[in-house]
Amino acid sequence: MPSNPSMSAAIVGAAESDQIGYIEEGTTDQILHIQAISNVCAQVGISPSEIEGIFSVGYSTNIAEYLGLHPKYIDTTGVGGCSFQMHVHHAMAAINAGIIDIAVVSHGESGYSGGRKNRGRGRNRGAGGSDPWQPASMFADPYGAAGAPSNYSHAMTRHMHNYGTSHKDFAQIAVTTRDWATLNPRAVMHSKETNPYGGKITIDDVENSRLISWPLHLLDCCLVTDHGGAVIVASAERARSFKTKPVWIAGAAESMSHQNMMEMDDFTRTSAPESSLAAYKMAGMGPREMEMAMIYDSFTITAAITAEMLGLAKRGEGPSLWEGGKAGPGGSGIPVNTNGGGLSFSHSGMYGMMLLVEAYRQLSGTAEDGVHGLPGKQTNAKTAIVNGTGGSLSVTGTLVLVADD
Repeated sequence: MPSNPSMSAAIVGAAESDQIGYIEEGTTDQILHIQAISNVCAQVGISPSEIEGIFSVGYSTNIAEYLGLHPKYIDTTGVGGCSFQMHVHHAMAAINAGIIDIAVVSHGESGYSGGRKNRGRGRNRGAGGSDPWQPASMFADPYGAAGAPSNYSHAMTRHMHNYGTSHKDFAQIAVTTRDWATLNPRAVMHSKETNPYGGKITIDDVENSRLISWPLHLLDCCLVTDHGGAVIVASAERARSFKTKPVWIAGAAESMSHQNMMEMDDFTRTSAPESSLAAYKMAGMGPREMEMAMIYDSFTITAAITAEMLGLAKRGEGPSLWEGGKAGPGGSGIPVNTNGGGLSFSHSGMYGMMLLVEAYRQLSGTAEDGVHGLPGKQTNAKTAIVNGTGGSLSVTGTLVLVADD
């Protein structure tokens, strides 16, 4: 019988590309990948030549060739923003099977620079042209479910109808997330100096911001930026041999509920209950033992629904996790999205890597170092639930991470 892979691997380092956010001079996906990998290898104290497995959304062979590597394991899983949680899951499985000892999970996405370069021409990441016979074209677009804001506005509308939540409830999520961003100098919305629209915001600011797709307002929506990030995953045998502290992978799982949003049984339910239940079971832990949460926040509704799916809030009461700022700095609840989230830190299109980087920094005690955090950003959390979402509330990857003793 296969053994439980819990704690068989650890994340031993996490780093970003040299620049993130709005890179005005422009950049490319590959530059962001390579910079992040170079930075994380330097942090951990290894040469890129020691990497045995490469995990990325479609770039693994490019990375290998650029770095002159001949990896033992190659993974190009690409299912949207949760791909990176899945990559960690897959890397742990490969390590537990004895195939590799050291893996890199990498992300590079020029969401801002690439969008500018291709404005007016469309942007194609290799998915092929639009197919009029795809279910989305036939059954979703005619009903207004075309594009992320319209899709997620359907989910928020249904949540408000089913559970009596209001836009004000969701607005608090944006406010609390911005509070964390003001402690993170790398966050796009850290201050008026980093962005004219940065700094503290209020619920009224969110409610009065430009309407995007009712009931979603501008400040309910994530940023579109450039970002590169990478984490090193190593076997338990190697985890304490590096310059950095290990953060242990106690649980990992993934699940999918649908691809086309019109196939959702319930607009207010994702596949996160399945992926989180499996991750909790592997870890031998549950929601009450989570001291911090890193939750995908492409929109405020994404974060709220996910909180319910992870067992951190009752069904229909997702926004209560942030109520009164209790998920924010110095709050009375568990801290959530301490980097400023996709709403105020950075969001290149696929946000899952940023969840990993921040979870590592928090659990390794390196979130408040003068570059990545100001006083008050570092929490005391020793356990964290990390959940990524891909597609239109479609695919989820969940990790339970634990600080080293």
